[in-house]
Amino acid sequence: MTSRLRHHDGTPFRDLNHNGTMEPYEDPRLTVDERVEDLLARMTLEEKAGQMCHGRMAAGDNGFMPSGADLIADRHITHFAMVQVPSADAMATWNNHVQDLAAATRLGIPVTLSSDPRHGFTANPMTAHTDGGFSPGPEPIGLAATDDPALVEEFAGAIARELRAVGIRVALHPMADLATEPRWARISGTFGEDADRAARMLSAYIRGMQGDTLGPDSVACMTKHFPGHGPQAGGEDSHFAYGKYQAFPGDNLEYHLKPWEAAFAAGTAQVMPCYSIPAGSGLPEVAANFNREVITGLLRGRYGFDGVVCTDFNSLSGMEIPGIVQLPPRNWGVEHLSLADQVLLQLDAGVDQLGGETRPDWIVEAVRSGAVDEARIDTSVRRILRDKFRLGLFDDPYVDVDAARALVGAPETRRLGRHAQQRSLVQLTERAQALATLPAQPALYVENVAPEVAARYGRLVARPEEADLAVLRLTAPYEAREGFLEQHFHAGSLEFSAAELSRLQALCETVPTVLDVHLDRPAVLTGLDTAAALLVGSFGVDDDLVLDLALGRSVARGSLPFELPSSMQAIENSREDVPFDTAEPLFRCGHRATD
Repeated sequence: MTSRLRHHDGTPFRDLNHNGTMEPYEDPRLTVDERVEDLLARMTLEEKAGQMCHGRMAAGDNGFMPSGADLIADRHITHFAMVQVPSADAMATWNNHVQDLAAATRLGIPVTLSSDPRHGFTANPMTAHTDGGFSPGPEPIGLAATDDPALVEEFAGAIARELRAVGIRVALHPMADLATEPRWARISGTFGEDADRAARMLSAYIRGMQGDTLGPDSVACMTKHFPGHGPQAGGEDSHFAYGKYQAFPGDNLEYHLKPWEAAFAAGTAQVMPCYSIPAGSGLPEVAANFNREVITGLLRGRYGFDGVVCTDFNSLSGMEIPGIVQLPPRNWGVEHLSLADQVLLQLDAGVDQLGGETRPDWIVEAVRSGAVDEARIDTSVRRILRDKFRLGLFDDPYVDVDAARALVGAPETRRLGRHAQQRSLVQLTERAQALATLPAQPALYVENVAPEVAARYGRLVARPEEADLAVLRLTAPYEAREGFLEQHFHAGSLEFSAAELSRLQALCETVPTVLDVHLDRPAVLTGLDTAAALLVGSFGVDDDLVLDLALGRSVARGSLPFELPSSMQAIENSREDVPFDTAEPLFRCGHRATD
């Protein structure tokens, strides 16, 4: 840990460069800009280049990533996205460990730890995590279903407190992307299809995370994926080469920029561009991570954004998990260029950090070769250091392990998360009369409901024919795909197979049936809306909240954050960039049934 000393006038400071003197960048009385300029003048090119890499890290010893000691001490990297958090106290302990490593370096520049979302229900190794004991709410699309900015801001504030308690100070979220293409696999991370609702939700979320201004009590938001990831051609995702293109048949880029305008107004500290090629948008057909017109023209120029821009991860090098998978780079549209030229293209585009990369020597070589002026590097490092200072990391990057253990997953925050879950439930159809005449302790047939939870509501039976009520929790349909990463992305058809649809309809004829569908995408539910005694849409909720609704013990107040199409044919005939564009939808965006 860096020595904490006192200046001769009594001002306490951290002696980051170990010389016993309070240098301007160590002086908490000076402005952020004054401290940044002093530190920047002291840095070598290698130290600057290290700030421009935003690598990955797992808490604790592991065999699949370089050690923090190597990356911090030798490569001068001080930004890391956490891919694995075993527990709150382990994460807090790890934060303090890496801060000690950073404090031992020449200038003592503290580490900034970041993370993809950790407070939802769904885990994806590349987009969201559920480890660490954090308090779960619904998925972001469920927060949108509440259409309650005050609740979203409150929950985001609770998220921020838990993240901050363990040392995570940058959120690689929220997503400002719009769900105008129903087949897209990442809709659950968005705030829906309606740009105005998404704008309200984004503003509230960013305020909750950051506060009115970025400061020591904030978690900085890295809002993504500029200029909007949603209109993916055919609904395929740009993590994969076959999903590299977007589509704008409706010439509707401006609609997708609306949530971004709200994010900028709310003060989002950082921005992540998109993997995708914005084909048909009028922008150059090069992935946004490499696209000067997107970053310097649209983001910096039109919107005046002067915060940190970090590329989506591993667009240059790909990623290897030894013994498991080798993921290629997502360098869509520039695959034919050398790695050195791709780095130059990103720097020219206006990128500040290389997401997922741990090779500052690429940047050093670009300067040493004369291809890039060091003043260009200074521009990015100035932005990066500014956020470290604003977050208070130079003055105190450490966290209290005992406090983290007590705060993360505390009962009050879990209650708030469950309240958000309950508020996100959408009643799609009116309740059938049969549900009003159930016995107090009905015979229950359930699927995908924890038996120990269901047993609190009635007597469990093994066959629908024996039941007074059936409650089934279903996942929205998708086409299972092979591959370590692809299996986590629900893509393809949104219709149930003919066999499964027939099975569900037959069950509904046998016994009054409540069907709850987890809508990570807008499922086609045609035929189930008339068969079920009650049809419910959910976005990540506990079993008991669904059972409460099924048995009439609670009321669903959420509304659909996207429309539910009536058929796959309607989806295939719709335009990827246009909202509310499927013919004769089964349920429109904003729908909720009331009894």
